[in-house]
Amino acid sequence: MISSPISGPRHALQVLMEGNARFVAGSPEHPNQDAGRRAALAPAQRPFAVLFGCSDSRLAAEIIFDQGLGDLFVVRTAGHVAGPEVLGSIEYGVSVLDCPLVIVLGHDSCGAVAAALDAVDEGRLPGGFVRDVVERVTSSVVSAKAAGIEDPDAIVDEHIRQSVDLLLERSQLLAAKVAEGSVGVVGLSYRLTDGRARTVAAHGDIL
Repeated sequence: MISSPISGPRHALQVLMEGNARFVAGSPEHPNQDAGRRAALAPAQRPFAVLFGCSDSRLAAEIIFDQGLGDLFVVRTAGHVAGPEVLGSIEYGVSVLDCPLVIVLGHDSCGAVAAALDAVDEGRLPGGFVRDVVERVTSSVVSAKAAGIEDPDAIVDEHIRQSVDLLLERSQLLAAKVAEGSVGVVGLSYRLTDGRARTVAAHGDIL
């Protein structure tokens, strides 16, 4: 197996946030992206974090956290909605690849959240399978509004929190690893204009 310098969930989050700080400052190191790294990874992978994020093209995980090949096990869907395939992929990341950290990454100006807001406020739903995505986000919008939250970006934060809670509720494996302290689950909200990721939810030995 490929060795990893990451000592646990807290360290993994620190490495990610340091990478994001470099990206925000415009001084990325672009680590682990050379031919040597590519060759070393061929036999096996050992990422240090699972990143479950929105599919938005502006959320390229390895870029905004200044990471390289083999560092992140990335799962992405529109609006970071979680079905069985997502849950299975995350469980694979923590149980087979031994990732000590799971990140849920959302962002401001999220189209899926905007569409869910439109569905709740105006009763308009898109067609096709896009409707399935919007319906899965709608519960977060309803919860936010019930709590008196109206700002769209604050609703995004609530959707991130709801997504984190959903992972822990539906995956007994993930919940057990968080309870024993070997895995942390963190929700991050990414700001498109300045590139900064901030914490909105955290479970486990993180902070």
